[in-house]
Amino acid sequence: MAAVSLRLGDLVWGKLGRYPPWPGKIVNPPKDLKKPRGKKCFFVKFFGTEDHAWIKVEQLKPYHAHKEEMIKINKGKRFQQAVDAVEEFLRRAKGKDQTSSHTSDDKNRRNSSEERSRPNSGDEKRKLSLSEGKVKKNMGEGKKRVTSGSAERGSKCLKRAQEQSPRKRGRPPKDEKDLTIPESSTVKGMMAGPMAAFKWQPTASEPVKDADPHFHHFLLSQTEKPAVCYQAITKKLKICEEETGSTSIQAADSTAVNGSITPTDKKIGFLGLGLMGSGIVSNLLKMGHTVTVWNRTAEKCDLFIQEGARLGRTPAEVVSTCDITFACVSDPKAAKDLVLGPSGVLQGIRPGKCYVDMSTVDADTVTELAQVIVSRGGRFLEAPVSGNQQLSNDGMLVILAAGDRGLYEDCSSCFQAMGKTSFFLGEVGNAAKMMLIVNMVQGSFMATIAEGLTLAQVTGQSQQTLLDILNQGQLASIFLDQKCQNILQGNFKPDFYLKYIQKDLRLAIALGDAVNHPTPMAAAANEVYKRAKALDQSDNDMSAVYRAYIH
Repeated sequence: MAAVSLRLGDLVWGKLGRYPPWPGKIVNPPKDLKKPRGKKCFFVKFFGTEDHAWIKVEQLKPYHAHKEEMIKINKGKRFQQAVDAVEEFLRRAKGKDQTSSHTSDDKNRRNSSEERSRPNSGDEKRKLSLSEGKVKKNMGEGKKRVTSGSAERGSKCLKRAQEQSPRKRGRPPKDEKDLTIPESSTVKGMMAGPMAAFKWQPTASEPVKDADPHFHHFLLSQTEKPAVCYQAITKKLKICEEETGSTSIQAADSTAVNGSITPTDKKIGFLGLGLMGSGIVSNLLKMGHTVTVWNRTAEKCDLFIQEGARLGRTPAEVVSTCDITFACVSDPKAAKDLVLGPSGVLQGIRPGKCYVDMSTVDADTVTELAQVIVSRGGRFLEAPVSGNQQLSNDGMLVILAAGDRGLYEDCSSCFQAMGKTSFFLGEVGNAAKMMLIVNMVQGSFMATIAEGLTLAQVTGQSQQTLLDILNQGQLASIFLDQKCQNILQGNFKPDFYLKYIQKDLRLAIALGDAVNHPTPMAAAANEVYKRAKALDQSDNDMSAVYRAYIH
């Protein structure tokens, strides 16, 4: 986008990373949010979302001048919701201007009328004085009666209000009180700023509505939903203690977390830019974190360098120059090689350095890695993620963490940027076990979906009708619909590699073997995925397991 002359309050189209141009407004940033160094940029609040970001001036275009152009190249429903939000904002602004003009005209007319009708004779003044005297007398006679009646009516009104109200006034219930953290002066100051006209501030009494948890950044319509733009700064959290002693930290609304984050001042490193890692890094950068990246295939780093990341030459260099280093690689062997191999993570570990492994591996592997990291004075956290490429791109992953509790808390802003929920599950190994169980269920379910669709086909039933029926029943889910659509359309572009779900099934079966627990359903599903791999489906989406049934 070409550079243009812009100023505070302008409506614009902003281009952020790999996202399409999106309508927004240039606003004042929060006082404690530093402006990025380098090229000139503006702080933009995007319509129809809870997103805001610093955008370079060359990535901005005036809204009105390029509206038709942008509408032609973007046809999505969420995009249209954002455009509708802009138009609604413009209509409201125009309405306020007209109301202000009419109010001014009415006031002038009333003043003129009052001037013409003002009494100007002694007789009229005396009549007015006599009239006022009668009113005072009547008021004195009926004072006791009026006061009594008012008290009675007031009592009845109060009683009705209390009956209609869902909760009596007074202190909030204990559970609500515990969830609310007092708003900081910084947040209060921001709410009074130029963004107030957008009505992005939530009120304490309004529940946040959720349209679709899988695309929070671009889903919420500003005209329909109370926003939670700066709630994440006050960190309004719900703490849930489970019987197992694990803790889940969930934002009161995941959009609040993703929409506005105060990034940690710690330097972040990230190793591994695959399907999951790429989306994670993009969201870390988007939310203002300082990130250094490394990938075995160096070309994958280029896009993130353009978005503001720094390049690390080796894993050891990244770890030595960063405070917290995350890693997300494919399997146990890759995880070990990354730490123990030449120029690996371990060579960069010094006392106080932090390492967070987000790979889905077995408990033995993650325990071994934890031991070698801690032996060098480092701090270790395992944090595998549940989700797929789309959820990673949208910052809506579920993070399962275990290990160093203090490090888990230090990663708070990072986890908020990349996910909607994070769980702390205790000692190292617990997160690996839980992640394998989650993926075992998911992989088995996917194989069952494929089996059902092929059985429908060979018995002369409509696969589309089967999907429609499933979508109306208890199994209805975004996962079910997306994977069935993949199969019906023959589109197996990877969102979660088939080879990785088969790897997770294999590790889950081994986990069951280790404790002598039967896993016959997972074992059966695993065989189907192995058949699909033999048909060269490894690098396709997991839904390609369907092809194992038709060959």
